[in-house]
Amino acid sequence: MKIDIVTIFPEIAEAPLRASIMGRAVESGAVDIQCYNLRDWATDKHHKVDDIPYGGGPGMVMKPEPFFAAVEDLREDNSIVLLMTPQGKPFRQATAERFSQESHLLILCGHYEGVDHRVVEALVDEEVSIGDYVLTNGTIAAAVVADAVIRLIPGVLGDERSTQEESFSGDGDQIEAPHYTRPAEFRGMDVPPVLLSGNHAAIEAWRKKSAKSRTRQNRPELFKKRHDSDEA
Repeated sequence: MKIDIVTIFPEIAEAPLRASIMGRAVESGAVDIQCYNLRDWATDKHHKVDDIPYGGGPGMVMKPEPFFAAVEDLREDNSIVLLMTPQGKPFRQATAERFSQESHLLILCGHYEGVDHRVVEALVDEEVSIGDYVLTNGTIAAAVVADAVIRLIPGVLGDERSTQEESFSGDGDQIEAPHYTRPAEFRGMDVPPVLLSGNHAAIEAWRKKSAKSRTRQNRPELFKKRHDSDEA
């Protein structure tokens, strides 16, 4: 898989994607990640990538010319072009799973007040948001998307069950049960006895019940969705 990220802050994206599991995925050849500076496609002597918005208003808007030039240079026949923006569709685990099946993601990162909408109209296949909040730029969001996608590539994680049994997998409407490790007792807090029992059926039942309870407590909207679906 190949992931290209176009941003005015390539160092922000590179740092998390060159470390730990992501770094090993790059070293192993499971994924090829390249971070490009959008200013390299600006043609004026100051490498300007923003301008004042038509119609007035606060802030600056990113110009279309550098984005068009970058995409025309980097896009391949099988590319999916994404734009990181708060106005995009919510990024879910199911989205990550779908993107992990692609061979080339070309991720564009907004900044300032956003990008000239002609970039969206002519170049972008999907607008993507990682949450209902605003970051200073889309580069961190691009790294989040890349991380979520890369870990789903076969061979990147040591145990393939890790992606099958975690929060939001499957139907995406339940989070994981709590996890414990040694010591069995710590500062007066004990590991649930069932996890020490060796009874795999009982452990599985406990995990399902605990996942349901934890979902109800931390993500009531997901619990309601699952409960409504079960009643339908």
